[in-house]
Amino acid sequence: MTLAVAAVLLTLSGCATKQGAGAGHLDARHGEFGGLTEKQFEALHELKADAAPQRKGHMVEVAGARAYLSLPEKAETPIPSVLVIHEWWGLNEHIMHWTDRLAALGYAALAVDLYDGKVATTPEEAMALMKTVDPKRAQEILRAAHAFLVTSNRVQATHTAVIGWCFGGAWSLRAGMSIPELNAVVMYYGRPVTDTAELKSIKAPVLAIFGTKDESIPNDTVEEFDEALADAGVAHKVLKYEAPHAFANPSAPGRYNAEAAAAAWEQVKTFLADHLRK
Repeated sequence: MTLAVAAVLLTLSGCATKQGAGAGHLDARHGEFGGLTEKQFEALHELKADAAPQRKGHMVEVAGARAYLSLPEKAETPIPSVLVIHEWWGLNEHIMHWTDRLAALGYAALAVDLYDGKVATTPEEAMALMKTVDPKRAQEILRAAHAFLVTSNRVQATHTAVIGWCFGGAWSLRAGMSIPELNAVVMYYGRPVTDTAELKSIKAPVLAIFGTKDESIPNDTVEEFDEALADAGVAHKVLKYEAPHAFANPSAPGRYNAEAAAAAWEQVKTFLADHLRK
C-alpha cells in the first residue's frame, strides 16, 4: 500500500473505520464509522453558530494553499512553533481561535487549510469536503507548512509540534509519520493507527487524547493503539476522559465537556512546554 493510499484510508476515517473502494472515498450506502452509520457519525459534529473571538493572526500562503498564522506578541526568533490541523469542518473561526490560543502561550501557530478555502456549516457539507481531500497534496501542504515555520524570518523555529482534532487528529498522527523533524505530536480523538511497522516511523513523542464515550473510536481500539505505540518504541502518553467525541470543541452542542476539555488542555500545555522549550 502506498503512503498516499494509506493516508486517505486513515484520514477519510479521521473518525471512521470502514471505507469504500476507489480512491479512498467512502461509499455513502455502506460506509460506517466505528459501528455508526454515516448519518449517526455526522450527528456527532453538530456545529453551533456562535461567533468565535476576534482573530489575532492573518492569512499566509504555503504550497499554494492558504494558512492562518498567529504569532505571540513581542516574541523574538527563534519561536517554538505548532502546526495546527483543522477538524472536518475546515479552517473555520473555531480553529483560528485555537491557533490564537496557542500563540497566547508563546508559540508561533500555523493552521493549514486542507479544503482550499471551503468551510462546512453542516455535517453533510463536512462529509463531502472530507471526501475531496487529496492525500498526496495534503502531505505536501503539511510539509510545506512545517518548512514555513522553520525558514520564515518571522519564526525560525528550531522546535516544532503538530496538533489536530478528529479529521485533523488523524492527519496529525500522519504528519508525525512523515515529518521526522517534529518534536511533538498531539492528536485529539483522531483515528488511531495500530500497525506497528507504520508507527515506527514516528520520531517525536505522541500525546493522544480520547473520550471513553466516543462511539466512533472504541476503547478497544485505543488500547490497541497504546500497545502498538509501545511496541514501535514511540514515546507516548494516551489520555482518556469520560466524555464523547468532540468533547474539546465548545461549538459542539451536547458534546462539549468543559471539565474534560480543560483537563486535556492542561496536559497539552505541559506536553508542548516539555518538548518545545528545551
